[in-house]
Amino acid sequence: MKPELRSGLRSKLRAENLSVRYDADNEGCALRGVTFSIRDGERAALLGANGAGKSTLLMTLVGVLHPESGEVILDDAATTKETLRYLRSKVGVAFQNPDDQLFMPSLYEDIAFGPRNYGLPEPEVESRVSAALSRLGISHLRERMTHRLSGGEKRLAALAGILVMEPSVLLMDEPTSFLDGRSRRRLIEILSGLPQAMIIATHDIDLASKLCERVILLQNGQIRADGDAETILSDAAMLDACGL
Repeated sequence: MKPELRSGLRSKLRAENLSVRYDADNEGCALRGVTFSIRDGERAALLGANGAGKSTLLMTLVGVLHPESGEVILDDAATTKETLRYLRSKVGVAFQNPDDQLFMPSLYEDIAFGPRNYGLPEPEVESRVSAALSRLGISHLRERMTHRLSGGEKRLAALAGILVMEPSVLLMDEPTSFLDGRSRRRLIEILSGLPQAMIIATHDIDLASKLCERVILLQNGQIRADGDAETILSDAAMLDACGL
């Protein structure tokens, strides 16, 4: 039986004492005791040098990686094998390379894959896809072959494939990578108008300052700072110490 796919943009996502180790022989942990929560509609930039644990944290939050200890909690319910499918319907993740998310021949078919996989009737699939395309301003690309899209168009296409599921939380890994200046500005404008809570892993300090009111700063798999974006981003000594 397929789980019910309910719409609605109110959810709270929490990481509770997350520790992740890639293999038993790895002496260090990719994440160590990470605890934080993201509330409804909040935008948080996840900053840190390469290897700090940003991508690992995003993949753990959506259940791709499994913590050695700790848990991921959505709306006061811990993530388990039984609830993982529902978690992924409410928490959407955009990978660093949009090509990793586009696999159907046409843009429409790609965006429609998610709701069809959840057994939604075709009229609702059509309605959701059209709404996602319209919101991102790419309705004219509806029948375009995905491999013929530009880098910026692929980024928006991957985002449409997430928004069509009507998630409560967006996890984004380096969303401005591979984008030219114009596409980057357009993406920031679009993201600023979305109602979902967001956790954005990025090296783009300018993006963080323009889009996020909060910064979570990772260093060596641990949270070094978590708080007001303006305060943290103005602390040059701490950013430098964290490789930023």
